Amino acid sequence: MGQSNVSRGLEYEYELLMTSLHVSVSKHLMDEYFTVIWANDYFYESTLYTRAEYEAIYQNRCSDYFKQDLQEYTKFAAAIDRAVTAGESGYQCVCRMPQKGGRHIWIKIVGTFSEERVGGVPVIYSTFTDVTDTVHQQQMQKKLEEQTRQLAQALQQAEEAGRAKSDFFSRMSHDIRTPLNAILGMRDIAMAHLDDCDKVRDCLKKIGLSGQHLLGLINDVLDMSKIESGKMALRADAVSLPDVLENVVAIMQPQFKERGQHFSIRLHDVVHEQYCTDALRLRQVLLNILSNACKFTPRAGHISVEVQEGAGPQAGTAALTFTITDSGAGMQPEFAAQIFDAFTRERDSRTDTVEGTGLGMAITKKIVDLLGGTIEVQSAPGQGSTFAVTLPLAIEDAPPFAGHLPDLRVLVVDDDTAMCAYTAEMLEQLGVYAQWVDSGTDAEKQIRAATASGRAYDAVLLDWRMPGQDGLQTTRHIRQLCGRQLPVLIISAYDWSDIEEQARAAGVTGFMQKPVFVSTLCRALQRYVLGGTDALPDRRQALRDIRFDGRRFLLVEDNALNREVATELLEDTGAVIDTAVDGAQGLAAFAGAPAGTYDMVLMDIQMPVMNGYSAARAIRDLARPDAAVIPILAMTADAFAEDIAAAREAGMNGHLAKPLDAETLRREIHKYL
Repeated sequence: MGQSNVSRGLEYEYELLMTSLHVSVSKHLMDEYFTVIWANDYFYESTLYTRAEYEAIYQNRCSDYFKQDLQEYTKFAAAIDRAVTAGESGYQCVCRMPQKGGRHIWIKIVGTFSEERVGGVPVIYSTFTDVTDTVHQQQMQKKLEEQTRQLAQALQQAEEAGRAKSDFFSRMSHDIRTPLNAILGMRDIAMAHLDDCDKVRDCLKKIGLSGQHLLGLINDVLDMSKIESGKMALRADAVSLPDVLENVVAIMQPQFKERGQHFSIRLHDVVHEQYCTDALRLRQVLLNILSNACKFTPRAGHISVEVQEGAGPQAGTAALTFTITDSGAGMQPEFAAQIFDAFTRERDSRTDTVEGTGLGMAITKKIVDLLGGTIEVQSAPGQGSTFAVTLPLAIEDAPPFAGHLPDLRVLVVDDDTAMCAYTAEMLEQLGVYAQWVDSGTDAEKQIRAATASGRAYDAVLLDWRMPGQDGLQTTRHIRQLCGRQLPVLIISAYDWSDIEEQARAAGVTGFMQKPVFVSTLCRALQRYVLGGTDALPDRRQALRDIRFDGRRFLLVEDNALNREVATELLEDTGAVIDTAVDGAQGLAAFAGAPAGTYDMVLMDIQMPVMNGYSAARAIRDLARPDAAVIPILAMTADAFAEDIAAAREAGMNGHLAKPLDAETLRREIHKYL
């Protein structure tokens, strides 16, 4: 009896000690429930249930208790299984234990297998301790380590971005100063040779070219900031693909010519010519890629553009793919992978001397993404580069020419056999009988044979640049064969002005700009063959010939120098110009003049007192008949799509971007008059 009391006393002291140390002690059956057959008070206190509640609700079954968090129960059950399988004497694990009221703590469980059995089921002795603070500390430590890693990564990225932007501004400082030095230097040279017209003319030409280059650099920076801030908006206008490509070729021709590069442009399966897209951005994509191709291709290198029409993603659309290939320096694979990142340029002794912002291709990628298209690049050092841009565009019209021309026989001559075959195919679509040869000498033979058989050709379409015997030489031989009655049309991707004088002397009838569309062929045949005219096209001269004699314009511009430039350009057209220095003065001048005094208002936007938008709205609100109908053109350096939209919302008819171009100025004014 005394011994029993001693035993119970020791058990009591042991349980008291474990509870005071915040250690749970328990015995469990190794059954499917991990049933508790004995536990100290701390075991139940840790659950926040009383012993009676725990036994009544869960029948001492740990599996039922852990239904609130089965994942954790599975965790320590798996630890027991692993220990048994390995023949170990016990197990341990850390898991989360649910508590009454939806709370939980983290516990470390240590179990020991025993020889004891109850009803034939083995018994496990288990202890657990509350390690919540330790787990939280570990979690906090991991979180801090992850945050430290992220901060280090962000710092590295910021440092790299900082270096990239530092490099960019360093390059920009050089690149901007280069054309500025040229502009200021040419001005000084011109001032020193005012009596030498040729010298002044040459200086003005170089000032213009340097100014355009400087404008391109500035546009790159402005475009990038617009894109990154999410402010760039796209226009959805009717766009003529022939006009876009003609404009792109015209802009790039002087650069190709200066570097003696061979340029070609071809069409493949192009059926439609009118699309709905943002013409400015489409041109910008093509010009950015072509400009790079020109800069990184050596003298006498080759640059080509292939345009192919495919099925669009949905009805009423087409997928246009522009493939631009050059024989230039090419790129290392690692740089090609990041060419569309802003401010990046390849560090290479072959290209370090080439000027640029490192923004052109980043802007190109952003625009292509905005247009819903894709851009891919393939390149290798010393093997040139190929860029493929695919854009889904809404078709604006049916095929440009669905009828047939009167029966005509046409000979196509081009050393590019693919171009020959494609041009002949387009002619056949127009109902024209077409044959083709790939050299000037073969053309002479074909013309001689056709004339002898009584089936003479009605026209010859002749490429300018061909090996052996070029287009002009071939034209001279044709004139010797059959006089001047056979129309000979030169086809070229180069500037007509380069060969105009020689072409006229050789007997050329007309000129067609590559790429040749169905509409291009149709107009040329109607003009030079069916119309019987031998007049040669000169669109720029036609624009320069536009006059506005007898017209009176109101020019509203706060900058004195800009006002002087615009006044000079407009007075050269024969127009009378009245000026105002802000929107309020412009409104007062218009309102104070009799109705019908002015034929047009040219309005700057950013002005003191009253800006151009407010002035335009105020003019439209005037109660007089001409206020609602007079053309108002925005004339501003705000040249983005959203600026154009804002001008229209203010009641303006059109938009002229600064710096002003004389031909564009005449064309736009003429359009609204």
